[in-house]
Amino acid sequence: MIIRSTPASVFRTNGFHSICRSCLQQTGPQARQSITRHFSRTSNVKAAIAGAGPRLRAEYFSANSLLEKARASARRGAITTAATQESLNGKNGTPSIADHIPASTTKTVEELPHRRRQRLRKEAVAADLVLPENASDALTTKASAAPPSSLRRIASSCLALSKPRLSVLVVLTAMASYSLYPVSELLSPSLTETPSLSTLTLFFLGTGTLLCAASANAFNMLYEPKWDAMMSRTKNRPLVRGLISTRGAVIFAIASGLIGTGSLYYGVNPTVSFLGALNIVLYAGVYTPLKRVSVLNTWVGAVVGGIPPLMGWAAAAGQCARHGDWQELLLSDESIGGWILASLLVSWQFAHFMALSWSIREEYKQAGYKMLSWVNPARNGRVALRYSLTFIPLCFALCYTGVTEWSFAVASTPVNIWLVREAYRFWKFEGHKGSARGLFWASVWHLPAILILAMVEKKGMWQRVWRAAFGQPDLDLDEEWEDEDDAVLPIPSRS
Repeated sequence: MIIRSTPASVFRTNGFHSICRSCLQQTGPQARQSITRHFSRTSNVKAAIAGAGPRLRAEYFSANSLLEKARASARRGAITTAATQESLNGKNGTPSIADHIPASTTKTVEELPHRRRQRLRKEAVAADLVLPENASDALTTKASAAPPSSLRRIASSCLALSKPRLSVLVVLTAMASYSLYPVSELLSPSLTETPSLSTLTLFFLGTGTLLCAASANAFNMLYEPKWDAMMSRTKNRPLVRGLISTRGAVIFAIASGLIGTGSLYYGVNPTVSFLGALNIVLYAGVYTPLKRVSVLNTWVGAVVGGIPPLMGWAAAAGQCARHGDWQELLLSDESIGGWILASLLVSWQFAHFMALSWSIREEYKQAGYKMLSWVNPARNGRVALRYSLTFIPLCFALCYTGVTEWSFAVASTPVNIWLVREAYRFWKFEGHKGSARGLFWASVWHLPAILILAMVEKKGMWQRVWRAAFGQPDLDLDEEWEDEDDAVLPIPSRS
């Protein structure tokens, strides 16, 4: 510290309450004896400087930067407080202080280093947020605008409880599997005893599967409204906002489940009805509570997603079965195609959900859900990559078992390689650098592409279309009819 001079006023009694030790050592013995009782006992440097007289601060600390730092800190705190207040006022139409301060000055003055790191971290997470707009949120917003206890509010709330996008996806996978079942004469107009797929059965299959999915989703929301309120993805659900009572949600869930399983039982067959009920039990009774216990919940949820294709296959097989029992529909040689399609959906669940859960991993952690995305991020990427690789042999298996033509193996390979590539990037970067966003959208487009290609390349479909369009007879059927005629007509005896 540099001392310019020692004016006479320093040795006065009222002038020693803020003098430092080095200044005191430069005074005479008599002065030191008279000023030992007047040291400043404050521990705050700013308060000590502020308590000093103006002459002392100006003359004795002119070469010290401590005073300037203290003044700058006080000025910065005042600007920050004013900026906060003005930003709040700016939302109501009042011009904020940020409008009069350059951006570079605002960042330098207002934003501290740790605040800047937090902001950049949040911006990075927001950039990797890949979730599309939730249909349930839109329905909940629409329900909140309707009058209380009105039919419009009740209907919108019930639709939001059913998770319409997820339920429709479940129905589409069941119907795609139904159409892939190899029934002869699917497009031929010839009248034979071999039945073709019934549109009425398809209607009951779609309706029953949709209601079963809605029931499972409603039970899921009934179980966890407390934790749904902690997540931005689920905080707008109807039970969280109180748009529908718990009793009303229970009635909707039970009614949907009963009507759905009943439609499958009477309109399709008992085996498909049992699979629909099993889907509700696994999703609402096992998967939902297991989310807060173990990361194995993801595997249970993947099995739930694989049941609808098996339902569609069993619904189609029931029309051609001899006995129609569950062993024939699910465990016979003809049922292998249904199990392959179910395996496709199980594998797809991991590639899709691992990317989705990574984007909201912090919210899952805050709500207490055990997900690999935050429990073990490295394993999260490995699981997504591992199950993405299984699509290639599964698509070849569909060709080998006669569900599709071999051209499907060629057409599906580029789509599968695209998914594997995005899963590899997701595993390599552990979700960062946009890899989670890439895998999520790749999985969204991958599933419909594979199912559409499989239906287009269904075994023998284009041959039947060609014969039906140009009126060429089916040679195989002609040979069968000739064999039957030879077996029926008696052979004349020689005399």
